[in-house]
Amino acid sequence: MGQAGKYYIIHGSDELRRTRLLDQMRGDLRGDAAVGDLNTSVFDGRQVSMGELRHVCDSSPFFADRRMVIVHGLLSRLATERRGKDQEQSQGEEPSWKRGFVKELLDYLPKLPETTRLLFVENKALDDSHPVVKFAESQGEGKGAYIRLYQAPEEKDLPDWIQQQVEEKGGRISQDGALFLAELVGSDLRLLESEVDKLLSYVNGRPVTKTDVEILVSRARETNVFDLVGCLGRRQTDRALKLLHGLLDDGEPALVILSMVARQVRLLIQVSALRTLGLVEGDMARRLGLQPWLPRRLLAQAQNFSMADLEAAHQLLVETDRSIKTGQMEDVLALDLLVVDLTRD
Repeated sequence: MGQAGKYYIIHGSDELRRTRLLDQMRGDLRGDAAVGDLNTSVFDGRQVSMGELRHVCDSSPFFADRRMVIVHGLLSRLATERRGKDQEQSQGEEPSWKRGFVKELLDYLPKLPETTRLLFVENKALDDSHPVVKFAESQGEGKGAYIRLYQAPEEKDLPDWIQQQVEEKGGRISQDGALFLAELVGSDLRLLESEVDKLLSYVNGRPVTKTDVEILVSRARETNVFDLVGCLGRRQTDRALKLLHGLLDDGEPALVILSMVARQVRLLIQVSALRTLGLVEGDMARRLGLQPWLPRRLLAQAQNFSMADLEAAHQLLVETDRSIKTGQMEDVLALDLLVVDLTRD
């Protein structure tokens, strides 16, 4: 019997490092890009069956020495459901389909073909008690089981994270510059990396200063995103699409735009909730770590949305993000459809 294939559990809230690892592993597939694409399969774990998964994993690679199978969200789907204190959490209480799926999967993993690399990708950290995590830990890398946990930094640690990213890219940034960049952009790591790249290109070898951040990471783009979300609330489809494509024409990646809109919607949900608790604008800014002037603008914009509208928008944003990252839909088309859906009466 030949050596078994390898499987990876890549989990945690740091989407940027998860994506970097996936890109690196995809790049390691031998052959040209076309052959690499033919030997890469991506599944939505909310829908994939064990039969589909086994079939593609058992398939021989096409003009290459291995194939890659990426499954998003399956292990979260198979996780033990949390119950109240008065309820037991034994695996026997899990639905029969879930118990059966887990058993089949654990039986199959040691039998993966040598030519297969199976990647389980989760956007949050899995519990150590998860049956697949426990199994992978018991097998270890010596038996082809790899676990990679990537957790996003807390907001207080963002300046240090920025310093590290800048240094890894061969640059330098002042402490107050890193702090100001963290304040302007927030905890969206993909957006932060995009701004770091622009800053390093702008300074052309010298250290990045707070003044550079003020000049380059201007509020112009943030204003465009703010206006875009405002158009969504007013159901102005044509204007929203024009703003969207203006950002795209300016070179903003689709996923970065999506992240910015998602952050804006999350902030609207947060300030709306804090308003119901009686907090004033200054308290909101301190609670959410925002610039003092921002809550007033957010509260004015929030008047165009009900809380139900915002929650529905957030869910659509999550689904669009998943559709793009799993390859189900081309990124610009996905954003266009998102705008149409969000401006529909």
